[in-house]
Amino acid sequence: MHKSSFSAPYIFAGRASAVALVIGAGLAGPVLAQETSPPPVQAQPAAQDPTQDQRVLVTAIEVRGSNLRIEDATVLSYLPIRPGDTVDPVVLDVAVRTLSRTGLFADVQMGVQNGVLIVEVVENPIINQVIFEGNGAIGDDKLSEEVTIRPRGIYTRARIQDDVGKIVELYRLSGRISASVTPKIVQLEQNRVDVIFEIDEGPETGLQAITFIGNQAFSDGDLREVMVSKQSRWWRLFTSNDNYDPNRLDYDREQLREFYTNRGYYDFRVLSAVAELLPDDSAFSITLTVDEGDRYNFGEVDVVTENDRLNADFLKLILPIREGDLYESGKIEQAVDTLTYAAGSAGYAFVEISPSYRPNPETDTVDVTFNVAEGQRVYVERINVVGNTRTIDPVIRRELALTEGDAFNRTLVERSRNNLRGLGFFKDVMIEEVRGSAPDRSVVNVTVEEQPTGELSVGAGFSSVDSFVVNLGVSESNFRGRGQAVVARIEWGSLRQNIDFRFTEPKFMGRDLRAGFDIFHSRYDLSEFSSYDYRSTGAGLRLSYPLNGYTLLSTRYFLKADEVIVPASFCRSGQGSSALCDQVGSFVNSSAGYTILVDRRNDPVRPTRGWAGTIRQDIAGLGGDVNYIRTEAEASAYWGIRPEWVVTAQFQTGYVSGWGGDPVRINDRFFKGGNSFRGFETAGLGPRDTLTTDALGGNFYVIGTMELTVPNGLPEEYGIRTSLFTDVGTVGVLDDRYLFDTTTGLRNTRIVDDLSIRGSAGISIHWRAPVGPIRFDISKIFSSEDYDKTEGFRFSTSTQF
Repeated sequence: MHKSSFSAPYIFAGRASAVALVIGAGLAGPVLAQETSPPPVQAQPAAQDPTQDQRVLVTAIEVRGSNLRIEDATVLSYLPIRPGDTVDPVVLDVAVRTLSRTGLFADVQMGVQNGVLIVEVVENPIINQVIFEGNGAIGDDKLSEEVTIRPRGIYTRARIQDDVGKIVELYRLSGRISASVTPKIVQLEQNRVDVIFEIDEGPETGLQAITFIGNQAFSDGDLREVMVSKQSRWWRLFTSNDNYDPNRLDYDREQLREFYTNRGYYDFRVLSAVAELLPDDSAFSITLTVDEGDRYNFGEVDVVTENDRLNADFLKLILPIREGDLYESGKIEQAVDTLTYAAGSAGYAFVEISPSYRPNPETDTVDVTFNVAEGQRVYVERINVVGNTRTIDPVIRRELALTEGDAFNRTLVERSRNNLRGLGFFKDVMIEEVRGSAPDRSVVNVTVEEQPTGELSVGAGFSSVDSFVVNLGVSESNFRGRGQAVVARIEWGSLRQNIDFRFTEPKFMGRDLRAGFDIFHSRYDLSEFSSYDYRSTGAGLRLSYPLNGYTLLSTRYFLKADEVIVPASFCRSGQGSSALCDQVGSFVNSSAGYTILVDRRNDPVRPTRGWAGTIRQDIAGLGGDVNYIRTEAEASAYWGIRPEWVVTAQFQTGYVSGWGGDPVRINDRFFKGGNSFRGFETAGLGPRDTLTTDALGGNFYVIGTMELTVPNGLPEEYGIRTSLFTDVGTVGVLDDRYLFDTTTGLRNTRIVDDLSIRGSAGISIHWRAPVGPIRFDISKIFSSEDYDKTEGFRFSTSTQF
């Protein structure tokens, strides 16, 4: 209660108000569990005085009340009255409301006695703790994030009321429509209170049925697939979309409209969407009535521009729409993006493009005109970088294709965004332009959201013969926020044990050069697959630099000591083949090489169109004991059929040959399988000694992969991506000295090297789990040789920090 009184004699009407609040339907107000507030101030009777409408001079101000925490000076600082002011009832009412709006006081009363303004206040309590009771479906942490009141904060009725509404809304969004919240207040000493939210969660209100009326072109099942809301079914354990949510239903109406208008139904409307609660309050039934209308084609398509430098005829040619095409609303958006991009590439950053429509029901066509509002050439005035809490500014700015003073170019903006996303440092990158200090000036705002760049990785694989490999590595791709990459890795298991350390500086000597070094020691225990051990210790230097915006040239030099170990008795007995036993010994390998990478993908992380290609070549023999030339090439292309349907085609090939009379040693040959050819074990296909079943590797390989990313019905926030794949290829071509007997010239029948085609198909599941990315590969072989080693399942996982 907030009151003011005004008279020549002192009148102080009112009392300290108790805590009381009415929330609304289904919500109880705060219950005063224990009230310890002081007794109310009794109102003094006051006779009606004909002088009450007179103005009175305030000679002094006195603050009274239970102001335990708030100083008198603080009260006076908020009060809009000072000694020497003249006041009347209106002025006093304004002063009462001013103090009340500070949220510091539960009650404010004022009166004037003999020129002294008496201000009596009752402070709002301090919140001791916030307690949630009755909540099981939603944890305390999530509820605490939702409410605004906090321990040691000031209690006000309005904030309690707002927080009750927020909790109810949170439960409603989780599918519990009948949830109710009752706030209670427990008063403590020293004007403190405990706030208790008693929650009755109620049952989950699912969706028993979603039905449609008026649909002819598409079935109910087709339309349900479009909607985010789903019917409640037992297998939908990891989604809340099968609970009724009015806001989600509004979104579903828009999704249906987009679905139909993207298929020619220009006049489509959702006439009504009715949700009915079942008699037992357990679930809702939704009925949507639709009017599909006729199917339309595009009629006349035109571009009108006010800017003579933006040629309308040229802009019309680049539109993804032609007269007679089926009307698709999505193509309108693509056309606007295309025109905006073209104008931005010409330096006009702020053109406005608005399509206008002229439907012709008689011919079932829609004429569309794209109106391009005039814009002027714009220059970059300033570039702001925000959101980089760890990565230093120069690391971000050096990836931008635009600098301050350049003419604005939307192509370069998009390239800059891709450059930043390609770093892998940021969860999201947004680049937007806003008007600068003059009409021909633009400010570019680069907003980034940092993400973990360190990775503690663990990988494991299983095969049909129980081979097992575990990887443990620590990597940091943004060391000290400077973009430097550091990797330390240990790998051990039944096949291999590796230790390596890598360091990469992306801008060596301040130039666009990527330099780094590697130190490693490896031991491959391949006795299970090829009866030999291989050890390698060495170091290398790397240097790479871009040839243009899409092409990267990398060079390298490695010096390493290799050792091939085969049991002496195995070779002396004649059991081992010459293709293996001739390799025994230690060798120094000094090699140099290069890699050319061309990347024309539209997105470096999740590409949906474009292609990328790589060619690698190394020559060994720059000193040392080993002479060979190794060449490998790889290409991949991407086609986005729909947002969740992406076709990926990949081709890989390689060939290595010795020179100077040297054969290709077994540790320099190609071994494929495992992650490089799904469905086959590591070194599971290719030339093999049929007597010992040893894999011998090949000098040549070629592998083709087709992969289709498909929707799996799970929400995108779960991070689960599914793809179907098929791998086809071969490995082979040993040196003739191992295929033919050197004395007789006859074919060595114990060694098979037939370059036969192998093939597998299956499903890959990629899950961005809370502990890190997890991948499952389930494979089925449809083409193999009897001597190949296959596996049907493989998984790997890593966790980030």
